[in-house]
Amino acid sequence: MTSTVNSHKIHFDASDLGEMLSIPTEGFDVYVQEDKSTLGDERLLELTRKLAQKSNLSSSRSVRKGKMMPLHRLLFWFIIKNIIPRGQGRNLADPMDMCLTDLLDRGEKINLLAIMISHIRRIANTTRDHDMGYGVLLTSVFEQLGIPLQKRVGFHVTNDIGHNSVVGCGFKVKKDREYRFRTGAPNTHWPCSQ
Repeated sequence: MTSTVNSHKIHFDASDLGEMLSIPTEGFDVYVQEDKSTLGDERLLELTRKLAQKSNLSSSRSVRKGKMMPLHRLLFWFIIKNIIPRGQGRNLADPMDMCLTDLLDRGEKINLLAIMISHIRRIANTTRDHDMGYGVLLTSVFEQLGIPLQKRVGFHVTNDIGHNSVVGCGFKVKKDREYRFRTGAPNTHWPCSQ
């Protein structure tokens, strides 16, 4: 990736980012959005059948979040918030989303930095407005490269996967009184079931 930030020309690849951020650069790194044929028609159909929970489908297509199993909904939510961030709400999983959801479901490694670079390249070369995402990671990179920033994006921990997110993904949530009494912790433990 080559770009200019505050009059500073920068150039890096996934490996460079991995060294700067101490993040491994191994695992699935194909940005399916660019070329859906890399998965192949059979694989796309298999992903559609799995996530839509319909084994009799004859063609691949995007899958509505509401048609997915609760775990797949939660993984899809994580993907659109963290791996390929979107500023707008998404209810349809496209081939890229389905592929990443399946990889996470199977415990496969994903090369976040390679996907991140491909995603940034894609949204930078379109006429539509997009939120960039990756603020904390990019801020760290720019600081390491000595690029002065007008506004620093700090790291803050938020409980994005809270009660409403879990319930919205189809899980049933109940308070666990035994946990609270055993540990003395406030009622923050929410066991989930599908």
